[in-house]
Amino acid sequence: MNFLDEAIITVRSGDGGKGCVSFRREKYIPRGGPDGGDGGDGGNITLRGTKALFLLTDYSSRKHFKAGDGKPGKGKNQSGKYGEDLILKVPLGTVVQDIDTNEILADIVRDNQEILLIHGGRGGKGNQHFATSTNRVPRFAQPGLPGQERKIRLSLKLLADIGLIGLPNAGKSTLLSRLSTARPKVGAYPFTTIVPNLGVMTLQDGKLLIIADIPGIIEGASQGRGLGHRFLKHIERTNLLLHLLSITYKPENDILEDFFMLKREMEAYSPALALKPQIAIINKMDLYSKENRDLAELQDALRGIGVESLPVSALTGEGIEELKEIILKKLDENE
Repeated sequence: MNFLDEAIITVRSGDGGKGCVSFRREKYIPRGGPDGGDGGDGGNITLRGTKALFLLTDYSSRKHFKAGDGKPGKGKNQSGKYGEDLILKVPLGTVVQDIDTNEILADIVRDNQEILLIHGGRGGKGNQHFATSTNRVPRFAQPGLPGQERKIRLSLKLLADIGLIGLPNAGKSTLLSRLSTARPKVGAYPFTTIVPNLGVMTLQDGKLLIIADIPGIIEGASQGRGLGHRFLKHIERTNLLLHLLSITYKPENDILEDFFMLKREMEAYSPALALKPQIAIINKMDLYSKENRDLAELQDALRGIGVESLPVSALTGEGIEELKEIILKKLDENE
């Protein structure tokens, strides 16, 4: 299944049914008068958020959606049936934008949250409404009003408590599998992850935390280079960032070279991202050697810029329990 986090669709509400031209004709009731019923209103189109969906896959192939049309009125003052409403379900975190005006129509963040996109067309009035003292046999009725059409963009921004960020091959997928029930595919080569992975971390009190593994972001990502630029938006809603640094990385100049590179890309995309609470996770300690980076020097450098750090090995599990405790502490502090 493709990772679909953007979709452009066209929605059209139902047309209103036409009013009826009819006259009451019953034995012993002369001059019964007009009795044409009203047409039914066309169906509305509503967007509804649901926890059951995680992607916009339902909108990958189908691009046009239409609600039901109202039925025409009938004689004996019978109104036509209303057109069937159409409810489109989207995952939580979906931003809805009008293509023509660029207006943000809604930000769907709650389960069962709804937004009425467009009303259906009004049904036409039957000829019963047009009888007057001078025109007692009106032979006309209103046609139903046509439905409205709107082109909208659906843009998904993942709702996660924790975001895992770092250069390609920093070990994010392996760490995700350690912290949660997720079992992402892990390979020993860069860009193993090409779409975000979500995992659920279960706490002792039964509370659940959603963790998002964001694909590797490289230098120039905010300008569109590499894979990560497409997914920078998915860390906008997170409450805590785990910034993975690999102890095997060999910096050419500054020991925090990879840390600052990713920080610059986040700032270029959205200055607010760089201000989010974060912990630097120094990963791959099972491969530790001072020939790569000196751990004490790296932690001192991070401490000097006010960033808390923790050495772990996602592969062996070293430091993972301590990391879980720090995550809970950080989230409680920032709640």
